[in-house]
Amino acid sequence: MKKITSRQIALNGLVAGLYAAVTILTASFAYGNIQFRIAEALCPLVALEPSLTIGLTLGCLIANLFSTVSALDIIVGTAATLLACLLTRFIKKTWALPLPTILCNMLMVGAMLSAVLMPASEFWKGLAVFGAEVGAGEAVVLYILGIPLYQFIRKTKLIDKLLGRR
Repeated sequence: MKKITSRQIALNGLVAGLYAAVTILTASFAYGNIQFRIAEALCPLVALEPSLTIGLTLGCLIANLFSTVSALDIIVGTAATLLACLLTRFIKKTWALPLPTILCNMLMVGAMLSAVLMPASEFWKGLAVFGAEVGAGEAVVLYILGIPLYQFIRKTKLIDKLLGRR
């Protein structure tokens, strides 16, 4: 296993703080069944720097401490981001980078919302509705903000410059 450098630790701290701050500052539309969590635009960056999985997961955990939905969001929402980042690392096509984040949040956060907000007998109906709403919000943020951000950072080699790579 590769050691993480002090520059990677600093970059992960920056990403964690940025994710948490942006989510908390946009809380009115960052939590709930119809959500546009702008900080999710950072998720495709793990394809450029896999260690950012740490910062994104930590940032999501911090942001979810302020969730207006349920304390369960701290565990489920954070796990969805962690799983999405772990899967995104292996995606090679730029257009497909958002798919793990969309699908993980759609299924995991959709299921959590259904379990919290729907009667047990309506779980599958709630999963379908809430999953579609969460997935749509994720798709909007990731394709409108996330992919352009990824392309800009890849083109400018910003992460390489920050990490002192040649």
